[in-house]
Amino acid sequence: MGYGEATGPLPAITGLPADWWDPAWQAAQSPGAAGLEPVICRPGDAAASAQAAGQPEMPSPSWRTVLGTTLGLWTSRHLSWLRPSPGRPSRLAARPPSRRLSWRRLAAAALGAGLVAVAVGAAGLALSLASGSAVPLPVRPAPIPAPSGPAVRPASLTTAAQAARPVWVSVPAIGVRTSLVNLGLNRNGTLQVPASTAVAGWFTGSPRPGMVGSAVIAGHVDSRAGPGIFFWLRTLRPGDRVYVGRADGTMAVFTVTRVRMYAKDQFPTAAVYGPVPDAELRLITCGGVFDRSLGSYLSNVVVFARLTG
Repeated sequence: MGYGEATGPLPAITGLPADWWDPAWQAAQSPGAAGLEPVICRPGDAAASAQAAGQPEMPSPSWRTVLGTTLGLWTSRHLSWLRPSPGRPSRLAARPPSRRLSWRRLAAAALGAGLVAVAVGAAGLALSLASGSAVPLPVRPAPIPAPSGPAVRPASLTTAAQAARPVWVSVPAIGVRTSLVNLGLNRNGTLQVPASTAVAGWFTGSPRPGMVGSAVIAGHVDSRAGPGIFFWLRTLRPGDRVYVGRADGTMAVFTVTRVRMYAKDQFPTAAVYGPVPDAELRLITCGGVFDRSLGSYLSNVVVFARLTG
């Protein structure tokens, strides 16, 4: 939003504090008077100018003077009952000197207590923010050995009529080996998730791993108890291997081709679940920002992999 220049006379200003000053206001109140120009100088310029003019250099005020001036300004602005009104002395001036001194001490004590409270609050806030941001991430699991056993070759897809159901999945790069449960769809059409965060699940509406199409395996990223089975899924890189064991003792070996994160309201359903001409795998978990008001993450992490045997 922009503001235009004022074209009319300046409005009347009343009730300004004693140390207020504005060049525009002075020019309006004193037409034709020479205005004061702001001066910007480097440290030491003011002292050099004073010495050149033959004026003695003013010593820097002590901290007691600064504190007393600050206390006086704060008291005059915030303790209105201490300021005298025109034609009427202040309540403080009307009191005996001994009581006047006690009131000043009381005002100083009140100001000091306020400053201490502000300092303590700021320190507590800084400490809480620092402690909150210093919470370490869980340690990434060490890679595990790749499983051994007879692997399904891509060439066998042309003759295999039906693959055995998947029973486990292993991702050595992130230390994952877990059994698989069956997953269906919720009533609203969304993919079910495993009841436990320690296991992953195969979506029964997708092809069995090793068959033509996009096989889908999903798992939790975390819970209140800690990291889930797919917590480190987002750290996979192209070339990492994924092994899916099947009930007949064989396994399908997939190679990661890409890792993507999608907002849940822009999830590419066709790219993840849609038909493909070869055997592929999708590993899915949650990711991105956690919305506490909804109690869920706002994005999904999807790992794309292709059968390589």
